[in-house]
Amino acid sequence: MGLRVAVVGATGNVGREMLEILAERLFPADEVVALASRRSVGMEVSFGEKTLKCKDLENFDFAGIDLVLMSAGSTVSKEWSPKIGAQGAVVIDNSSAWRMDPRVPLIVPEVNPDAVDGYERMNIIANPNCSTAQLVVALKPLHDAAKIKRVVVSTYQSVSGAGKDAMDELWTQTRALFVNDDIRKEAFTKQIAFNVIPHIDTFMEDGFTKEEWKMTAETKKILDPAIKLTATCVRVPVFVGHSEAVNVEFENELSDEQAQEILREAPGIMLVDRREDEGYVTPVECVGDFATFVSRVRVDPTVENGLSFWCVSDNLRKGAALNAIQIAELMLNRGLFKRLAA
Repeated sequence: MGLRVAVVGATGNVGREMLEILAERLFPADEVVALASRRSVGMEVSFGEKTLKCKDLENFDFAGIDLVLMSAGSTVSKEWSPKIGAQGAVVIDNSSAWRMDPRVPLIVPEVNPDAVDGYERMNIIANPNCSTAQLVVALKPLHDAAKIKRVVVSTYQSVSGAGKDAMDELWTQTRALFVNDDIRKEAFTKQIAFNVIPHIDTFMEDGFTKEEWKMTAETKKILDPAIKLTATCVRVPVFVGHSEAVNVEFENELSDEQAQEILREAPGIMLVDRREDEGYVTPVECVGDFATFVSRVRVDPTVENGLSFWCVSDNLRKGAALNAIQIAELMLNRGLFKRLAA
C-alpha cells in the first residue's frame, strides 16, 4: 500500500522537479495529483511515463491525502498549509513561510533527521532555502569533527532560483546582446546576462539582504545556534546550479587531509578535489545530480584552525525538490505516516 500524494505548484520549476524525482526514486505512491492555480487548470505535466493534468487547488478536497509537497510560494503556503495539515496530511513546504516558526521543523535529512519528530504540532515541515541546504550538508560532518565557530560564505546563485521568468530573462537578454536589441529588465534589478548582481531578495535595515539573513538564521536552526555566519549572496548568469565559496573557522584543529577524508565518507557529499586543471566541479556538471559536490578543500592560513572549500549543487534538486522528497522518505522509514502505520 502506497501514499496518496499531491504536488501544489506542479507547473513551476520546483514542482516539475518534484514530480520527476518522485518517479525517479520510485516513491511508493498509489496516487499522485498535480495541483496549481486556476489559470493553470488542465495544463499537462510529466510524472515518469505518465502525463498528469493539473487540478484547481482552490476546489481540491484533501481528505484522504497523506502527503502534500508545497511549492507555490509563501502567500499560498500561509493560507493553505495549516488548512491541509488540519485535515491530516503532512505538508512539506518549500517556501520561506514556516522555516523560522518554532512549531515547524526545518529539516535537511543528512543533518538533523531527528527534528522530524516535531512535525505533528502543525503537520507542516519546512524545506530550507536552496543556498542553505547545500551549505549545511557540507558543514555538518566538519562541525561534528572539529566544532565550527564561524562561517563566511559567498554564493553564486543561478537564475533558476528566482523561477522560470528569471531563466527566460537570462535567455532573452543574452540573445538581445548578440542581435543588438534593447535589454529589458523585469525579473532582476539589473542586467543579468554577462553580469553578476549582489542582490537577492529584499534589503534589510542592517544592509544585508533577506537571502543572506535566511542563510544565517536557517543554519543556526538546522545545525547549531552557536555558529556565527555571514553571507554575501550573488545572482550569476547560470541557468541551474548554485555555487558557494566557504571559509570556516573551527574550535579544534582540522587539517585539509582530515577534512577531505571526512567529506569523502559523509552522506549526500561527493568530494571531487584534485589540485589540477578540471579537478573540481562547476554548476554545469552538477545539473540533474542528487549530490552536493565539494572541491578545493584547503587550509586557511590567516586564522587558527581555518579551512576553505568550494561547494556546488543543483538548486532545483537538493536545494528544493530532492530535499523535500528525502524528508518524505525519512518519514516513511520511521513509520510516521498515520494511515500506513495503522
